[in-house]
Amino acid sequence: MNNQTKKISTRSVVREIIERHNLQTKKKLGQHFLVDERVVEKIINAADVNENTVVLEVGPGIGVLTQGLAEKAHHVVVVELDKQLIPVLEENFNDSPVTIVQGDILKVELDEILKPFEGMTIKIVANLPYYITTPIILYMLESNFGFKSITVMVQKEVARRMASCSGTKEYGSLSLAVQYHADVEIVAYVPVNCFMPRPGVDSAVVHLNILDQKRVEGDREHIFKVIHAAFNQRRKTLVNALDSAGFGSGKENISKVLESIGLDPQIRGEKLNLFQFAELAKALQLEDEETR
Repeated sequence: MNNQTKKISTRSVVREIIERHNLQTKKKLGQHFLVDERVVEKIINAADVNENTVVLEVGPGIGVLTQGLAEKAHHVVVVELDKQLIPVLEENFNDSPVTIVQGDILKVELDEILKPFEGMTIKIVANLPYYITTPIILYMLESNFGFKSITVMVQKEVARRMASCSGTKEYGSLSLAVQYHADVEIVAYVPVNCFMPRPGVDSAVVHLNILDQKRVEGDREHIFKVIHAAFNQRRKTLVNALDSAGFGSGKENISKVLESIGLDPQIRGEKLNLFQFAELAKALQLEDEETR
């Protein structure tokens, strides 16, 4: 099969590839192949891929999304964990602007892989394996590779958590971790019938436009210690959650810290936005220094 003449994103072609290569989809790797060209187009359009873009694709599978990316991008670098899929990718993209790397995206030497494209606009576009979505996204956001954006297919609930705002049930530490680095937009919802085999849950395409500077100032590690303390016991008031986590010098002093920045001592962490958490973390540090 020549990837330039046949669209991989159809059930018949995906089935043909699976049968010809005797592929066994691996549930533990979250292998569900996209079989809807409209969704492929939505992902590529959301990522704004063009001839000046270098794309890093994680978990390309048999290359359904890769094919569309290779038609638009300057170059596509794919990192695939499953060794059985490497020959399929090599066959489909042997004369395309695609570099194929076998390995774990969390362990491969990305600085070496991306070195030939230094100075170019690099974007991450992927249909991510659901079992490892959050670690991959946070790793990419916290890396120093200078990615411009991340456009990925994830579980619908994970997308909602990433995009949610304070006061909603989906809001939590993941929301804040992602929004610390990027603006978040859910581009499309994708039902299970767009995949083969069908996954157990619906999906969503989410676009993360990475900020040039972090959204808030302050000690990132300390800010997220406060955030994690708040959401580890989200049913408790913030005073009780912070006290249980060892912050401050007692509930009374924590209440005073909250009041000093205009917050009700009875408030729960889910009501605070990222700016308020940053302000709270700074106030708690000052209170700690004064009581030493």
